[in-house]
Amino acid sequence: MGRSADNPVKEALADLGSVTVLFLESLRSIAAKRFRFRDLVEQIHFIGVKSQSVVLLTGAFTGMVMCAQFYIQFHKVKMDSAVMSVVSVAMARELGAVLTSLMIAGRVGAAMAAQLGTMKVTEQIDALRTLATSPVDYLVSPRLLAMFISLPLLTAEAIAISLVSGMVVAVFLLGLDPVFLWSNVTFYTWSTDIWMGLIKAFIFAGIIATIACHKGMHCGQGAEGVGKATTEAVVAASITILVSNFFVTLVLNKLLIYQE
Repeated sequence: MGRSADNPVKEALADLGSVTVLFLESLRSIAAKRFRFRDLVEQIHFIGVKSQSVVLLTGAFTGMVMCAQFYIQFHKVKMDSAVMSVVSVAMARELGAVLTSLMIAGRVGAAMAAQLGTMKVTEQIDALRTLATSPVDYLVSPRLLAMFISLPLLTAEAIAISLVSGMVVAVFLLGLDPVFLWSNVTFYTWSTDIWMGLIKAFIFAGIIATIACHKGMHCGQGAEGVGKATTEAVVAASITILVSNFFVTLVLNKLLIYQE
């Protein structure tokens, strides 16, 4: 306890190294197909299917709010028909992946940390090692792979529903022409914009699953330890998503945009 309090930098670096090792071990396990397919399907159902309502609500109301806000500014310069193109690009490149990932970090990341933390406290993880079963193969790999599969699809869903909801607001509440709106969306939204959002979602998926599993497997004793690990998993994953988003954006801008 004293060492952690006196050396926060060392503690952070140690956690970073431990998370990195867990991520690499999980990738090796996935590549070797050492996980159970049934566990993968269960995790995809938990992450992807059961997160539908959260993602749909997030995407829908984000698209509606952005449309309503942007319209005020574009109307001042007589560019009403450009409203949905801005919503489309913003959701495809940034907000779709980031907002969806933050929602999943809060819902799924917390659940992963709590599940593995409870197993750690009740010594189920130690029992797996006693039975010569790798906790990484049995617990982490299916969760990581399921997150890799589910989060990009959820992000694409959020982008699509935001466009639909934004168009509804623009056409039925603001009285704009749907033909001009959609023509601007298709003209200004490039395939690279969509790819940027999906690549970000894939990266954020690794961040959420790895941090959540790491926090759960290294939690303290008792209910307090599980609760603390759950909170730390959500906070750490959310902050890492926001920080890494900046650097990923710089790299993808260089690779995807400047090449055109």
